[in-house]
Formats: sequence, structure tokens, C-alpha cells
Amino acid sequence: MTGQWRVAIAPRLCIGSGLCLCLGTAPGRFRCGADQRSSPVAVLIEPDDAVRDAAANCPVQAISLTDADTGEPVSLVP
Repeated sequence: MTGQWRVAIAPRLCIGSGLCLCLGTAPGRFRCGADQRSSPVAVLIEPDDAVRDAAANCPVQAISLTDADTGEPVSLVP
């Protein structure tokens, strides 16, 4: 694995539950748009357990994490 992950949120899947930012899982890593759906603050990030937790706990699995170099999915289990 490289030193960076690519964070993506599928806008059609996101229901705006706020688990990733409003409830404190990873508030500095996601922002809420006018449509109440989340988006990443930065697409490329250093590995971050809070972001991994947000992806693992998303109720609709809208958050994906991939290795920035290989494109391989990042395991949601630390």
C-alpha cells in the first residue's frame, strides 16, 4: 500500500445520514453540501482510521477507499 488513499462518495447512494461528519466519525474529512449529502474535503488523504470507520459505518456503503497508486480497495477492517 502507498502512503495515500483515494476517498470517494457515490452521490446517488449517499442519503445524508451524517454518520461520517455530523456524528463525529470523521468531521474534518467530509463536508455536507446544499443537498445534505456528504463529499470528501480532499480526494487524496494519508491513511486515517477515522475515515476507514466512516466508510465501514456508512449505512448505505456510499464511501469507498482505494489505494491511490494501485486502485485496490482499502480493507475496512483495520
